[in-house]
Amino acid sequence: MAAIVRDAGLAALIALGVGAPLLGLRTEPMGRSLTLIPRPGLLLSAVAAVFVGRILVGLFMAQRELRRTIVSPAPRVVLVPPGFGTWFGKAAGPAMLALAMLLPVMPGIGRYEIDLGTLVLTYVMLGWGLNIVVGLAGLLDLGYVAFYAVGAYSYALLAKHLDIGFWAALPLTGVCSAAWGIILGFPVLRLRGDYLAIVTLAFGEIIRIVLLNWVGLTGGPNGMSGIPRPSFFGLPFSMAGGEGSFAGFFGLEPSPLHRIIFLYYLILALAMVTNFVTIRLRRHPVGRAWEALREDEVASRALGLSVVAVKLTAFATGALFGGFAGAFFATRQGFISPESFTFIESALILAIVVLGGMGSQIGVATAAAVMIGGFELFRDLEQFRMLVFGLAMVAIMVWRPRGLVSSREPSVALGARKMVGAEHVAEGRG
Repeated sequence: MAAIVRDAGLAALIALGVGAPLLGLRTEPMGRSLTLIPRPGLLLSAVAAVFVGRILVGLFMAQRELRRTIVSPAPRVVLVPPGFGTWFGKAAGPAMLALAMLLPVMPGIGRYEIDLGTLVLTYVMLGWGLNIVVGLAGLLDLGYVAFYAVGAYSYALLAKHLDIGFWAALPLTGVCSAAWGIILGFPVLRLRGDYLAIVTLAFGEIIRIVLLNWVGLTGGPNGMSGIPRPSFFGLPFSMAGGEGSFAGFFGLEPSPLHRIIFLYYLILALAMVTNFVTIRLRRHPVGRAWEALREDEVASRALGLSVVAVKLTAFATGALFGGFAGAFFATRQGFISPESFTFIESALILAIVVLGGMGSQIGVATAAAVMIGGFELFRDLEQFRMLVFGLAMVAIMVWRPRGLVSSREPSVALGARKMVGAEHVAEGRG
């Protein structure tokens, strides 16, 4: 207990030093100068919260370590009935899909809720794309936002300069992003772990800096505006109506919600295609090769697998879906700039994959909904939004180190397909 208290005291001192200039002082404009206003109450409250929280974490970790050291633990009461995890996994997916499909037509749902749902589905698609690289192949990628940017700028250039529509440009953007995924894969074939993460991080920053400085092609820091919007199979969403518009063809009153709802269902369809292809590939030889590479690269080589081909297919497939999401982002916003593709986006997508459970499709979707949609509740509390965000991630990593969905369903099974329990899944692995 004394060691836990000392550790908590050290954490409180660090919090005091870091929080003194950030939480303990506030600047207020007074004429032409700024005045510092002390806030000792807020600072002491934060330090006390860190001290108490560190003690609770220490007690929890000590209790868990004590349970591990007991050779013959006493029988525990099982609160979760047998088969509950399998039943929940099979029921949660259809329930979330039904909720997503019915969201725009639910009573009380307006433009804000639909826009938020579109944003959540965009990150769900990005999370599923990165889950192929990180969760299935075990390749730590910190530059995934580069493929997101390549897809967005590829569509913008194709649509503006070559006058190619969204549906024709969508596969081209995916192919372009997949090609860049292969280009990234070749230099990192011999790297793994932290070194792989550093190289992919550098790749993401290189792409962003190129977009920022190639003013003649990308517009530089000013970005690209006037990106064409998608149409409903040739029917534009026009507020003027008429025979050639979406509202005129279906006999509807022109409304800006038509385009918003169409974009929502468009990203929902793209996300479901990503999910379907990922599940199918996971059960094919290439998916089993990804999982074998994730578990042990040396053993994969010994089995005769081409590690070069396995890594390149993982990078290319993940980049393909990142490019699709980038094309959708460009056509939805109508404007893109390098500021939309910073490292924080890669970190956020990676956090969604890790917190949801690496290799778990339903876990990634749940984490995206919680992290993107849930934290909109704290938008009015701008000063504490990232603080709550960080505390939530720390709490999940302490109490759920294997992610929100820690159990796994084997990709291939002989006989009955049984869930793999959390105790048999390594932390940070699929």
